[in-house]
Amino acid sequence: MSAPPLSKKPRTSTPAKNDDDGIPVPEMTTLDYVNLTSHTDAFGVDPIPVSWGHPDPLVRGPIICTVRHSSQRNAIGAHSGSYCIYTGLAVAAGKLNPDYVPNLKLTRPVFQIGPHKSWSDPKKVASIDPFGHFTTDAYGAYLNKGFDIRPTIAITKAHIDLPETREAVSAGRLIPDGKILMPNGQSIVSKAAIEPVWYLPEIARRFGCTETMLRQSIFRMTNGMYPELITRPDIKIFLPPIGGLTIYIWGDPDTIPDEDIELTCRVHDECNGSDVFGSDICTCRPYLTHAIEECIKTAQRGGCGIVIYFRKEGRSLGEVTKYLVYNTRKRQEGGDSAENYFNCTEQVAGVQDTRFQALMPDPLHFLGVTKIHNFISMSDMKYNAIVSTGIEIVNRVEIPKELVPADAQVEITAKVFHGYNAGKAYEGIDENELKKTVGREYAY
Repeated sequence: MSAPPLSKKPRTSTPAKNDDDGIPVPEMTTLDYVNLTSHTDAFGVDPIPVSWGHPDPLVRGPIICTVRHSSQRNAIGAHSGSYCIYTGLAVAAGKLNPDYVPNLKLTRPVFQIGPHKSWSDPKKVASIDPFGHFTTDAYGAYLNKGFDIRPTIAITKAHIDLPETREAVSAGRLIPDGKILMPNGQSIVSKAAIEPVWYLPEIARRFGCTETMLRQSIFRMTNGMYPELITRPDIKIFLPPIGGLTIYIWGDPDTIPDEDIELTCRVHDECNGSDVFGSDICTCRPYLTHAIEECIKTAQRGGCGIVIYFRKEGRSLGEVTKYLVYNTRKRQEGGDSAENYFNCTEQVAGVQDTRFQALMPDPLHFLGVTKIHNFISMSDMKYNAIVSTGIEIVNRVEIPKELVPADAQVEITAKVFHGYNAGKAYEGIDENELKKTVGREYAY
């Protein structure tokens, strides 16, 4: 017996609205059954319109990706990135009511970011929702009417306590001022946590492919996890199941757009082994803590320091792949050599790097950055990605040679030889140096 025909309705230009405020009436989804909305012309499918790039958040429209409004949802995916799976586990275990709506009354940002002109340019902001922290202010009328709209950006303040900063105070490199840096070595930061929100047409443009190809590639490589990428071309927003980023700011965030005020910045990609546990096979933690020291100094001079911390573990290949590469490096004939540093990654993963950096400058534009006076990075990929979007970089700052751990000499030698921007401290790294630089062996 054949299946009954799918009920259809004419598409409407906008959902039904109340006469008083123009806000659509929320259509609540009953969560005791599964409501499939995987086809554009299915009955009951009428997503809230989104005009990505419009400077007015109400005209742009809210991003709705919660489970309570399946017919009006205008984004594919789910909130919280990969953590959305834990939300499902919490519901399955009976620990979370799937109908629960968060109380956002006291969650407003503790300091202001934006709006900036760059927010209305998709070529500058397309991988995060620039209005993601304005949920209670810009979309309060939607919330009052019963819509479940979640912030994708949270902004707060904190004290940062690092042993390297305390050591810098003891050594006299940093001087506590009681404002940016406390006598106990803690520094005062403003910070923002950001979930990725992708505007698919612009993401495709940046990667030099069609939107259709982008959708098909993600659908295929996630084993069909998101069928709406294929069946719902009308929905242009995607909340991918990947890690987000955190922005740490030393100094006054309001000075960031002012090109006459010194700005120091590092864009750092997550490395759990080094950043958290101090593994010495790479330069990640020492470069990060050096950048923080420079950010503190800049803030004390009246400028501002920024560290943007991306969750891109193992060059976005993941920690399992990274450890497999480590084993390959250490076990290859001739040992862990700088000469084969990049080849080992490609041998295991099929590619040297999947960060690409095409989306990386977006949080800088979210902050209103147009000029970076001190860029704490040797990466040409990051430098080129940033300046190609119109941000000026004045100085590029390499990691001091004395901060490079012993086993990380393989990494730094390979990177400098292959063109990473380096200062005078790294002069003399030639092919002979590349061949003779070898890391320590595993002690089996």
